[in-house]
Amino acid sequence: MDLHELLQHLPRFEIVRPAAAGPVAGLAYDSREVQPGDVFVCWKGLRHDGHDYVAEAYRRGAVAAVAERPVPGEGGLVIVPDGREALALLSAAFYGFPSRRLRLIGVTGTNGKTTTTHLIKAVLEQAGHKVGLIGTIHHLIGNEVLQPHRTTPESLDLQRLLFQMAERGMEYAVMEVSSHAVVLKRTLGAEFDVGVFTNLSLDHLDFHGSLDNYAEAKARFFEALGADATKPNKAAIINMDDARAPLMRDRSRVPVIGYGIDTETDWTARSVQVRPEGVSYEAKTPAGVLSLRLQLTGRFNVYNSLAAAAVGRHEGVPLPFIRTALEQVPGIPGRLERIDRGQPFTVLVDYAHSPDSLENVLNTCRSFAAGRVIVVFGAGGDRDKEKRPFMGEVAARLADVVIITSDNPRSERPEDIARQIEAGVLRAGQRPGGYEIVIERRDAIRRAIEAARPGDIVLIAGKGHETTQEFHDRTIHFDDREEAARALKERFGDGSADA
Repeated sequence: MDLHELLQHLPRFEIVRPAAAGPVAGLAYDSREVQPGDVFVCWKGLRHDGHDYVAEAYRRGAVAAVAERPVPGEGGLVIVPDGREALALLSAAFYGFPSRRLRLIGVTGTNGKTTTTHLIKAVLEQAGHKVGLIGTIHHLIGNEVLQPHRTTPESLDLQRLLFQMAERGMEYAVMEVSSHAVVLKRTLGAEFDVGVFTNLSLDHLDFHGSLDNYAEAKARFFEALGADATKPNKAAIINMDDARAPLMRDRSRVPVIGYGIDTETDWTARSVQVRPEGVSYEAKTPAGVLSLRLQLTGRFNVYNSLAAAAVGRHEGVPLPFIRTALEQVPGIPGRLERIDRGQPFTVLVDYAHSPDSLENVLNTCRSFAAGRVIVVFGAGGDRDKEKRPFMGEVAARLADVVIITSDNPRSERPEDIARQIEAGVLRAGQRPGGYEIVIERRDAIRRAIEAARPGDIVLIAGKGHETTQEFHDRTIHFDDREEAARALKERFGDGSADA
């Protein structure tokens, strides 16, 4: 396909300098990755202006640049009103619209996206389908595991992944869809068949500005779900217990399937029992009653599994297959992941990094704790300062011992972040002595494990599956699971732990 053919997929463009004749070799949005024959697409971003790198792209062999304003150079130049939109639409066209070759399922919401996508994958695979996955922890194409750079890839990377999945025989792609991806048009040009809404709570306000704007980004995903459809049998699967469910429902252009616990709807969980070893419940469904005993624990995993079950049934998976799949999932990395070295107390690592997710996991811990609940957590730098005191309040209210530490401080001073969390702890009435600040995360984890007594639960929250820690001047290897195991070994040695 030559550049002129590709450009026909854009709503508006102006050719300022024609490109050399010939097929386009590829697309790039990072000038460092340009190969001879590529087209470089740029825009003014949140931190950098891609127009500053057009000259480098030409030097590396780009035959043309697609830009939002005129830039000098010898190569071809096309002006578009929106570079992000152009990259998304050009990428979809370049790879032959790969989302049309498979069923694409998108899961969006503040919490639960990772677990829900993994559960959906398990359900579909139980029915014999080949399923690719795109998400926070990893991307999966058959047996190949790829490491992600962000929850939802940039549009070019997304279309390339979908193309690779289609070429490798995947029938489905299940992916997490972040609100950033919707606003920044990363998913434009991808045709979704099923959209899932998990929930919405305080998060990402540094980017969206307000909770209403955040909700609007989610609603836009459902509004686009039925637009320009080339495939049948679409659905929006929505958590009807969430306060923003009516917005998602009303903006959806496709049939809506509801799920919940407190709201009587299409898929409703009853007789919910949360235990340390897992959660069990009975679901009323359009296809009959589904009884489940999961290895995953927590009330929030009732929602995640209900969503996955509803997706599976919509895609034609029988209830017995759904039950088998969901009950066989042992756990998701970094989601209430147990670190067990034979110690007489429970150590859990979880990704919870918002007030709502922290409250969910602490309530779960509280529900089966024989002793105290000790929580270690911090908050990421350069993100959502407003949520820090709320997280402190939640921790003070639900945990017996609170240890405030660093998360990914980035360009901020960890001490400043900790003090903002502390303000919420004090506001909740936590007494001095009921909490402490240990800035070095490794030391904080060690402190919690040293303080734990038989029957206690130690929850290490915020980073979950992550294996790095970001500072203003460096990024280091850091894994909460490794640190917890190391601290347990220091306390108990290599053998089974005794009280």
